[in-house]
Amino acid sequence: MKNKLKSKRGVKKRFKVTAKGKVKYTKAFRRHILTKKTTKSKRQMRKNSYLSAADAKAIKGMLLY
Repeated sequence: MKNKLKSKRGVKKRFKVTAKGKVKYTKAFRRHILTKKTTKSKRQMRKNSYLSAADAKAIKGMLLY
């Protein structure tokens, strides 16, 4: 009997595939040491982003289920 394929756990926690198949993620650098970052940069980091097609293909390969 063959083993089951498993999704990469780190990828599963960080990325989400939308209904249209795009890969959504949250921006980095928003956890701590926020005092030296500008208000504009912090505001822009609030929004979610989508991976490029090339990167999305690699991530979807790691997200099996």
